[in-house]
Amino acid sequence: MPFSKKYKTNFTYRYNRNLTIFLLLTFLFSITLKADEIQKDSIKSELNKLESKNNFNPRDTIYINLLNKLAVEIRFYSLDSVLLLSNKALKHSKAHNYKEGEIRALIGLGDYYSDNGDYNKGSSYYGEALELALTTAHQNLVLECQNSLASEYEYQGNYEKALQTWLEAIEIARQNEDAKWLSIINENIAMLYATQKDYEQSLAHFKIVKKLNEKIDDELFVAYTQSNMAYLYAQKGDLEYAMFNANACIASFEKHEDMDWLAYGYTTKGKIYLEQRKYKWALFWYKQSENLHQKIIHDERSEIDLLHGLSEANLGLGKDSIAEKYAVRTLDMSERLSINEGIRKASKTLYKINKTREAYLEALAYHELYQELSDTIAKNETKKSLIMLKTKLGHEQQKKALIAENEKALAKQKNYIYVSIFILLVLMTITLLVKRSGNIQKKLNIALNNKTVALEKNQHELREINETKDKLFSIIGHDLRGPIGAFRGVLQLLRNEEIEQKDFLELIPKLGADIDHISFTLNNLLSWGQTQMKGAVTKPSMVCLENIVKENINLLSEIAENKSIKIVSQVAINTMAWSDPDQIDIVIRNLLSNALKFTPKDGLITIKAIEKEAYWEVAIQDTGIGIDKEAQEKIFAKNSNLTTYGTNNEKGTGLGLTLCKEMIENNNGTIWVKSTSRKGTCFYFTLPKINKKYEQAS
Repeated sequence: MPFSKKYKTNFTYRYNRNLTIFLLLTFLFSITLKADEIQKDSIKSELNKLESKNNFNPRDTIYINLLNKLAVEIRFYSLDSVLLLSNKALKHSKAHNYKEGEIRALIGLGDYYSDNGDYNKGSSYYGEALELALTTAHQNLVLECQNSLASEYEYQGNYEKALQTWLEAIEIARQNEDAKWLSIINENIAMLYATQKDYEQSLAHFKIVKKLNEKIDDELFVAYTQSNMAYLYAQKGDLEYAMFNANACIASFEKHEDMDWLAYGYTTKGKIYLEQRKYKWALFWYKQSENLHQKIIHDERSEIDLLHGLSEANLGLGKDSIAEKYAVRTLDMSERLSINEGIRKASKTLYKINKTREAYLEALAYHELYQELSDTIAKNETKKSLIMLKTKLGHEQQKKALIAENEKALAKQKNYIYVSIFILLVLMTITLLVKRSGNIQKKLNIALNNKTVALEKNQHELREINETKDKLFSIIGHDLRGPIGAFRGVLQLLRNEEIEQKDFLELIPKLGADIDHISFTLNNLLSWGQTQMKGAVTKPSMVCLENIVKENINLLSEIAENKSIKIVSQVAINTMAWSDPDQIDIVIRNLLSNALKFTPKDGLITIKAIEKEAYWEVAIQDTGIGIDKEAQEKIFAKNSNLTTYGTNNEKGTGLGLTLCKEMIENNNGTIWVKSTSRKGTCFYFTLPKINKKYEQAS
């Protein structure tokens, strides 16, 4: 069965060796499967993010659109999920009175029942979607509903309604000058004629499609057409043209990873080799299509031609038992989906097999079924051709009558139009004069308003710059000048020989601690200054959190030993995040330094990394003095300068936690704190996990 053309959001072949082609196709298949999974996983991830939000609203149009989008993506991969997603989208769309979401959900339900062979239910949902679409301004949705409904009429055997619906859709697409939908619908009409073996009419419509495709300039649209033309030429017996089109479309489908059309392309190529009686090659290409159907695609209608081809290829190679299995599957599937052509073909194959085995009773039964269906199909095809001709002629006559009626109405209206134009010209002249003065005033007001906005913006930026400057000078004055002055005084005493070398050596640990404090403060100060001046650039890459934690534990080990504090890291070796390593190093160093600062002697600090679905949750917990509720509300505030002394009177700048918050948020994470007074504090922050998307980006 040929594919209906769908509206969807270089590989070089060598035929001399089966192994070469097999290896290339296997490699391509593995890459494509991965890409398809990434696309579906991306949508699922977006849905999960929305659902996990505290203020999640299932009636949100973004959420509904994602449900419908996922249903489209998995239609040929997991059909049962389409039913669940479409029902969910329909329920939320109705509750929100979101018409577009409701229409797309109804189309999804139509797709589900259509693909399961329940054409009555399928056409019912498509019809409901069309009625609703006609009440909106979404012409694309109207065309999509008409196209789906016409295809369903074709499956039901109602060719008159199918052609009539497509012809009506063509008129709408012409009015909208929508080349893509004109291409889609003309191609579906071409394939409708091809199934009736009316190749002249079919090629005439394909000629229109080719011109439209040149205008659209879309490689996939050209490939869809080539795929269907390959089927047409194979049916017609022009195998050279069929092979040319099959090779061209397969290359495009592989390049763009369009798996359902690729499977159809492989099936068509197998059919061409089958017509040439090159059974080994036919079997090879049918197997490529079967591989896609088994591992990725769920599309039983297109699978019928594939199963029949596998049956005929195996029969040609003398593998009657394998041919019989495929023929029986073809028959079962065709009966379930009410595809008479599939039943007829399978019956003929089973007749041949049983006749060869001399199982004459079974052969006779299958032959009678084949003959009965052949007669029925022949009669129906004659009837269909007449109906289609009558429908087309009726549509053309209807168009001519409408054109004539419109011309009469236009002629009558011309006099009214001339009078109206004169009156309008007079009114326009008066209006223009009035508007001219109004526009001048309006422009002056806009210019004044723009200058006011610009002035307010400059004032705001100047205020922020002054606040940053004041904070920098405050920190430099209070937190750096003191330790530096003390250090300078000690050196002056030593230089003047007012203290002995022995006394100076006793002061070295204290001076070393002061220098460490100055270095740490400067590092935070520079980092914070960069972020405030918009100079800090976040450069995410693969980061091993375990290494950063270990380095900072080693760096702060002397302070920990002086206070007899034990630091325990429970971060696993394979804890890989996607973030800026320098910024995360600053965050961990600040949080660990704070924990040491506010933990008394003989305390314990524990660092953990808990794995979530899409991120790591890092926790730095201490057994320190804790933070009261009032302080907890202020510590992350942008303009907060909250600073307290540690258990050994250690001094801080008040910048560390503000800096941590800015850097974590720059790396797509969040930071928060939980604390109980006198029992300890735990700072938490999250970082995105490394995944396949980031690995490719790196």
